[in-house]
Amino acid sequence: MMQLLLNKSKNTVLLFVMVLISCGNFSQNESASKTNNRDKTENPKPKDNETIIVGANQTASYLSLLQGKNIGIVANQTSVIFKNADHSENTHLVDSLVALKVNVKKVFSPEHGFRGTADAGEVVKDGIDTKTGLPIISLYGSNKKPNEAQLLGIDFMIFDIQDVGARFYTYISSLHYVMEACAEQNIPLLILDRPNPNGHYIDGPVLEIAHKSFVGMHPVPVVHGMTIGEYAQMINGEEWLDNQVNCKLTIIPVKNYNHKTAYSLPIKPSPNLPNDVAINLYPSLCFFEGTNVNAGRGTDKQFQIFGSPFLDKDMFNFNYQYTPKPNEGAKHPKHEGKICNGLDLSYSKPLNRLDLNYLIEAYQSTSEKSAFFNNFFIKLAGTDKLQKQIETRHTAYEIKKTWVRDLQAYDTMRQAYLLYK
Repeated sequence: MMQLLLNKSKNTVLLFVMVLISCGNFSQNESASKTNNRDKTENPKPKDNETIIVGANQTASYLSLLQGKNIGIVANQTSVIFKNADHSENTHLVDSLVALKVNVKKVFSPEHGFRGTADAGEVVKDGIDTKTGLPIISLYGSNKKPNEAQLLGIDFMIFDIQDVGARFYTYISSLHYVMEACAEQNIPLLILDRPNPNGHYIDGPVLEIAHKSFVGMHPVPVVHGMTIGEYAQMINGEEWLDNQVNCKLTIIPVKNYNHKTAYSLPIKPSPNLPNDVAINLYPSLCFFEGTNVNAGRGTDKQFQIFGSPFLDKDMFNFNYQYTPKPNEGAKHPKHEGKICNGLDLSYSKPLNRLDLNYLIEAYQSTSEKSAFFNNFFIKLAGTDKLQKQIETRHTAYEIKKTWVRDLQAYDTMRQAYLLYK
């Protein structure tokens, strides 16, 4: 088994990428730094016919670490071991480990709960898993960080959750708190890594610490371009944990994967990201959560459409209409029961950049400009500059030029922690 150790490279090469300026994109193909001190043979470029093997499936690499220990697992509905090459059949990791006589003591669940059905922002309560009888401790209820009492008797923790690569998707915030708690209690943490479906580019404003929240805890861009395992190494290496504590990590990397590898999620990671289109559009459309525009919640096209009763349907050809209604993951959707004018993006080509035009055009066409932004927007953006730029009618091109320097610095820092090229 490979124990991945931190090698904090001090690469200072900065390349001003003209393509970034011309198209507002900072994809991995345009990365400012290409150095990494890891042996390149560890993760050679996958061949077209090679199947991605997620960390959880590599049981032979980690079962010996679990023997004779009391185990805690941070998991949700995506924490599975796949049974076949196309990932159409699976067994939950918790069920598999219990069947293998691993002494699993507790399950810790993030936002949306252990089975992944709770609304965004909905408080998740502690409970009991009906299948295994194991206690489920919510990390999205009375506390987001496991406390000392909850970790009592745990010798070893596992973190296995499918992420989507956006700063405001809160699984990386839960990762931070789990790492911090484990470090404080001297509990080793095993990360079973999974691909990042938005791992092929980085983009967006880098968070300013003054606007730190649970939807943005670290100075990274909106689209950070890292897997959970890579991100954990960065949290440790940049000393972002409280009191600069360091979590003892073991990472089981994904086999036959790099950041250019397309990956279709076989299990939806949360109720309102039902398919590849929604996951791809999510980094661009999630900004609407901080406005009076509905981003498809309360429909079957979550994060594939947007609209509002206040948008002028003729100004930007916002001629798609829909009416949000309560459904799974949206018990009380924004503009419930009201006709919304907007756009249907469900047939659009996949993005390899963050697209601000939807947000800018919605603001320019709304009849309620003073009520367009709410207090959540700055938390999502991680800066107060973006709202001001949109209000003063900056173009997407002009806004993205202001991100260039920070994105270059972030990408240089990020290179030291990458497990996959």
